Amino acid sequence: MTNYPSSLVSDLLAAAHAAADAARNVTLSHFRSDIRAENKLQGGFDPVTIADRGAEDAIRKVLADLRPDDAVLGEEMAQVAGTSGLTWVIDPIDGTRAYISGAPTWGTLIGITDADGVIIGMIDQPYIGERFVGGPDGAQCLGPRGTRTLATRQTDRLDQATIFTTFPEVGTKREGAAFADLAGRCKLTRYGMDCYAYALLAHGCVDLVVEAGLNPYDIVGPIGVVQAAGGIVTDWRGGPAHPGGRAVAAANSALHEQALAVLSKVAT
Repeated sequence: MTNYPSSLVSDLLAAAHAAADAARNVTLSHFRSDIRAENKLQGGFDPVTIADRGAEDAIRKVLADLRPDDAVLGEEMAQVAGTSGLTWVIDPIDGTRAYISGAPTWGTLIGITDADGVIIGMIDQPYIGERFVGGPDGAQCLGPRGTRTLATRQTDRLDQATIFTTFPEVGTKREGAAFADLAGRCKLTRYGMDCYAYALLAHGCVDLVVEAGLNPYDIVGPIGVVQAAGGIVTDWRGGPAHPGGRAVAAANSALHEQALAVLSKVAT
């Protein structure tokens, strides 16, 4: 990972906060209202709302003003090319199913990458008022109880670990079976939470988050937060997770190694 000057990191963080603030205004204005959801997935259900599109538009306007030379990759709008070597990867509402159900476990994801990987990550939960931020100088949670430094916990045995995933089926049948094998070795398995599960991992509350079928905008922001808090995020074979696909986030290297030993049995 490139060692960027502190002035640039500060500028990037300031832009990320401004973008998240702009998205908050949009998402909160529609949350727990009679909002309609369109379905983007034929033969299934992948909702999108006016809040998703409005929040992404708000983020992009901030970035166009503050970071016009950076590329932008988002869920709801076309990719924008850049010249700086930096790419903003954004998901205006990660957990739209939770959002339209009134559950406060969705979040706005903002991440910044270069050719080597993730530089900065942010998970923002507007309704609760918590913002999880990770970068070169560590990870923090900014919320109603003030600012807290984040650190993952040191559980080093699967039989003492708490594991999360969003959907019980976890991708394909083979991927679901691999997750079930891993979860069966853990102390506690929980489902749902979307991006908030990664925030809990960074906060030292849980130990593993395992998912499949991800897009880059689903995972880049969480990677930045978890890694800055001392955790590890890779694909199921130990490679980079930021391109999307399968991801395993672990609180520490010992637990990560044990999880990979189970998950890596799944064929490509």
